[in-house]
Amino acid sequence: MRLERSWIEKNIPHHGRMCLLDEVIDWDAQHIRCRSGTHLASDHPLRSCGRLGIACGIEYAAQAMAVHGALSGGALAGGALLRAAPAGGAIDARPEAGFLAALRNVQLHVLRLDDIDTDLICEATLIAGDRGSALYDFAMRSEARLLLRGRATVVFDANKRINL
Repeated sequence: MRLERSWIEKNIPHHGRMCLLDEVIDWDAQHIRCRSGTHLASDHPLRSCGRLGIACGIEYAAQAMAVHGALSGGALAGGALLRAAPAGGAIDARPEAGFLAALRNVQLHVLRLDDIDTDLICEATLIAGDRGSALYDFAMRSEARLLLRGRATVVFDANKRINL
């Protein structure tokens, strides 16, 4: 089931230009694949010194993980990790901000994103998860070219966990 940017913005904490994903291409209980063309925007919010470095791709992956959590109901739903979203609809409660607690085995295969002419495809695969955190493998590609990959630990409900 494809979901457009408007759905994504309603269901993750990122809005406006900071919402980096344009579309969910497909997803299931363990995996998500998203598309983005935002890396080519001259006013990209993560640009620095006139360029968008490849490490910014980690934020794209993190947003894909957040979308996957919203779609699956994740630990935020207080129930089964695999609860599905209503067809075309939003999950009842908007997710609170999470944070990347750890990154492992990150491999960067190019220097920058803004010189890639085609859409970015970001994938995340849930390895393990519970009510408080999740472990994902992630990768970003452009066409058949691998741009980056790694593993991330995500902590849910960051505001509650760090007492903000």
